[in-house]
Amino acid sequence: YYAQPTEAERETWDEVDVVLKDALAILDELQAYKGAGQEIREAIQNPNDEALQDQAWAAVVPLVGKLKKFYEFSQRLEAALHSLLRALTSETYDDPTQHLEREQALAKQFAEILHFTLCFDELKMTNPAIQNDFSYYRRTLSRMRINNVPAEGENEVNNELANRISLFYADATPMLKTLSDGTTKFVSENKNLPIENTTDVLSTMASVCKVMLETPEYRSRFSSEETVSFCLRVMVGVIILYDYVHPVGAFVKSSKIDMKGCIKVLRDQPPNSVEGLLNALRYTTKHLNDESTTKTIKSMLQ
Repeated sequence: YYAQPTEAERETWDEVDVVLKDALAILDELQAYKGAGQEIREAIQNPNDEALQDQAWAAVVPLVGKLKKFYEFSQRLEAALHSLLRALTSETYDDPTQHLEREQALAKQFAEILHFTLCFDELKMTNPAIQNDFSYYRRTLSRMRINNVPAEGENEVNNELANRISLFYADATPMLKTLSDGTTKFVSENKNLPIENTTDVLSTMASVCKVMLETPEYRSRFSSEETVSFCLRVMVGVIILYDYVHPVGAFVKSSKIDMKGCIKVLRDQPPNSVEGLLNALRYTTKHLNDESTTKTIKSMLQ
C-alpha cells in the first residue's frame, strides 16, 4: 500500500522521493556490473603487450565511473536519511508510535531506504570484481603518473576521492556502514534531542516488522515473497542502526528490540534466502561480541 504524504510531510517526502527513484536505477546497474576481470588478467599476464594494457584500461575506466556514481549516491542516501530522521524524531508528537502512525509516508520511505541499502550490500558482497577493478585502476593510474603518461579518465577520480571510494568498498556492507555512521552523526549533531527519540523509532519499526513476519494472519495477507523479503531487510536494517546508536546496543537484556524473536524469524526462512541478512547481523553490528550479549543470542547467530 502507498501512504500518501500529508501537507506537513510533503517537503521531506518530495526530497527523499527523488533519491529513492534513483535508487532503483543504481540497483539495476550494480546487478549488471560484470567487471573487467578478463581484461585485467590478460594485461597482468602480458605486461609488455601495450595493446592488452590499453584494452584493460579502456575496460576499467567506465566501470570506475560507475563505482564513483554508486559512492556519490551513498552520500545522497545519507542526506535523505538525515531528513527523515529529523522529521520522525522531532518533538511534534509524544512518542515514536504516534510519529510512525501520523507520518506513515515518511516511515515507508525510511523502510525503503533500508531495503535498498541491504539489497545493494547483498549484491556488493557477492561481487569481488568491484574491488579488483578499482585497485587495478589505482595501480595503473599511479604507474602512469610516475611515467608522466597523460591519462584520460584520470579527471574522473582524483587521489583524495579515490581514497574515500576505496575505503567505501573495503567495507563488507558499504551502504549500511554509511547509514550507521550517518545515524550516529545525526544523534551527535542533535544533542538537545533525547537519544530515545531516535532509538525508539528504530525499535518500534523492528517490532512492527517482526510481528508482521511471525503472525500467520498478517503473513497470509502479504501479496508476495517480495513483501516478506522487504520486511526482513527492513527489520535487519533498523536493528543495525539501533545497535550503532544506542549506548549499549541491541543485544543486551534491556534492549527494546526482542533480538531472540527477530533472529528466530530470520532462522525460520528458507536458509539460502537470509544468509546475507544473518551475515549483516554477524559482521556489521557493533555490540554482538560484547560481554553483555547473552550466549543464547551468540549461539543463534553461529
